[in-house]
Amino acid sequence: MTEFFSWALIKLEIIRTLRNKKFMFFSVIYPSALYLLFAASQNSTDKVKGTDLTFPALYMVSMASFGAITAVLMGNSEKIAKEREKGWVRQLRLTTLPGRGYVLAKIASAAVVTLPCIVVVFLVAAAVKGVRFEAWQWGALTVAIWAGSLCFAALGVAIGYIASGDAVRPITMIIYFGMSILGGLWMPSTVFPQWLQNIAEWLPTHAYAALGQAIELGNAPHGKDLAILVFYFLLFAGGAAWLYRKDTLKA
Repeated sequence: MTEFFSWALIKLEIIRTLRNKKFMFFSVIYPSALYLLFAASQNSTDKVKGTDLTFPALYMVSMASFGAITAVLMGNSEKIAKEREKGWVRQLRLTTLPGRGYVLAKIASAAVVTLPCIVVVFLVAAAVKGVRFEAWQWGALTVAIWAGSLCFAALGVAIGYIASGDAVRPITMIIYFGMSILGGLWMPSTVFPQWLQNIAEWLPTHAYAALGQAIELGNAPHGKDLAILVFYFLLFAGGAAWLYRKDTLKA
């Protein structure tokens, strides 16, 4: 019975997410528009300092990753905070659904949105800036960016339980833009001062972007980057489940 409730909630969350046209529009179109804004005027042959990638290729991964984070982090945090205020979470507590089932349902529904976001950025980069890779690289990039977004989906769930409905947006925006900028999604981290680069390389956003950049160069993702993402995923998911149980005890 518990597994039935878990899968039913996952299905419900996915349907609700796909029906939110405003959220889908900004999640899918926003990163592609940013890519066009910043990459359109950039040279397609010169390599970015400190990398072996051109700016259009490097920024394609950055904006696909940024868009995936937009979908899972912003969507989860605000949705959960509002559901808590409206009493929806309180109703779920009357069922046999465990904390992990609720967290997994939120992560799964948010992850569904990331796929069209990633694909649209790739299509824009290929059509407008002529970005070209082997078929296996396109597939590996899609899988790596999609899977990596689960880390930030878990963070969104945790934030949704920390913040109230009024405070959740500014808190999420600070974390969202702070990690994106410091992690090198808005600009290559190689242009940062060395002390800031040393900090950035331990952030989940930096490791997240590094997955795609390694694949673009024809390499396997570095073990350090994978380990950092797994660590943060376990930290965020564990924190989200703990906050869910803590919120249950308060009710």
